[in-house]
Amino acid sequence: MKKLPPVALFGIVGLAFILVGLLQSWTLAITILNDGLIVAIMALGVNMQWGYAGLFNIGVAGFFALGGLAVALVSQPVDPAAWAAGTPRILMALVFGAAVIWAGVQTYNRMAAGRLRTLAMLVLLVGGFFLFRAIYDSAANAVEALTPAATGNIGGLGLPVVLSWLVGGLLAAVAAWGVAKTALGLRSDYLAIATLGIGQILIAVMKNEDWLDRGVKNITNVGRWPVPYEVDLQQNAAFIARAKAWGMDPQTLSTIWVGLCFTALFTVVLLVLLVLMELALKSPWGRMMRAIRDNEIAAEAMGKDVKRRHLQIFVLGSAVIGVAGAMFVMLHGLLAPTSYDDPLRYTFLIWAMVILGGSGNNWGSVLGALIIMLMWDEAEGMGQFLASHLDMLPSVISGNAAVSKWVVDNAVYTRLPVIGLVLLLVLRFSPRGLIPEK
Repeated sequence: MKKLPPVALFGIVGLAFILVGLLQSWTLAITILNDGLIVAIMALGVNMQWGYAGLFNIGVAGFFALGGLAVALVSQPVDPAAWAAGTPRILMALVFGAAVIWAGVQTYNRMAAGRLRTLAMLVLLVGGFFLFRAIYDSAANAVEALTPAATGNIGGLGLPVVLSWLVGGLLAAVAAWGVAKTALGLRSDYLAIATLGIGQILIAVMKNEDWLDRGVKNITNVGRWPVPYEVDLQQNAAFIARAKAWGMDPQTLSTIWVGLCFTALFTVVLLVLLVLMELALKSPWGRMMRAIRDNEIAAEAMGKDVKRRHLQIFVLGSAVIGVAGAMFVMLHGLLAPTSYDDPLRYTFLIWAMVILGGSGNNWGSVLGALIIMLMWDEAEGMGQFLASHLDMLPSVISGNAAVSKWVVDNAVYTRLPVIGLVLLLVLRFSPRGLIPEK
């Protein structure tokens, strides 16, 4: 079967978004597109790790969540009461805990194996743990007790939210460095298990440490500069006049305008990352990474430091995922740590995008992300349409009350078989993806 060129594939996807706008609503089309641009950046990060180096990371949700945490730490207003209550002591406790871990590693490496080393490690770690808890618990409880219904966390730096994108990438990179130092020596299947476990640990910390991000109580007052708020546009006389001149309702136009502002912002970030990744992939560094991926033993025999390169690509890919996490929270104006507990949406779908588009091809990852995101949202609508038109279904379904009720109640799950079917078809007829790696 002759494959369509990439330009034609992107053109078909673009036409599909236009049809959603014409047949349903432009607000829906733009919303799906913005989500698609963000997950495309996530897919680029996963493609760097898997497509460039063959690293099987299924802890994607954890690094994505750290990017979201950066938004709270950067854009939230400074809270003097939280600082006075215990924030410095919390930071001191965290530094102390890191120092204890570092001392434990040094003790283990420098002392000879035997009872003395075991005793020293036991005293250091157990004593350090209790000292850490003595400092940490009282400080955390003091911060969480401050107006828990409204804040109850340490607040942020009060800086523009766009800066949180860089901080989100940095947080994810630091966490990835820690993961890589302990797990990258494992075989691919064990690496997958390790990254999944560590990713869930990161999410669990965000869900349970209220002093950090309010935990399950969520953070809703997230800034969005330089994108305006719909309410501000609806109160602007010039904007209202423009809406009337175009024959549109100001509320509808404000929603579309804000969505397009996000689209422009995210598109710029995506294109910058794409250019940088394409340059890296075609450079000697990129050829070396693919050589390591294809045959680690041969690359090591040629003098390449495989472990160091794996560490490098794992950190870079995770940083990109962290940037996407910060963008996602800014777009939706909500940091909800419990939402990251969905491995289907924040892990499986991202891998599906990379596989569908073509592992090892950056443009393929973007194409796969846009297709999967569009089908993920539209499949739910298709299920609801079928549920509301049961007479269109075979009589064995529409004529059975129990089956009809089941169809209505489970319409939202139509997206699952649809995505699975698309993956099966692609793997059958184009196993290397829609835009294979050259």
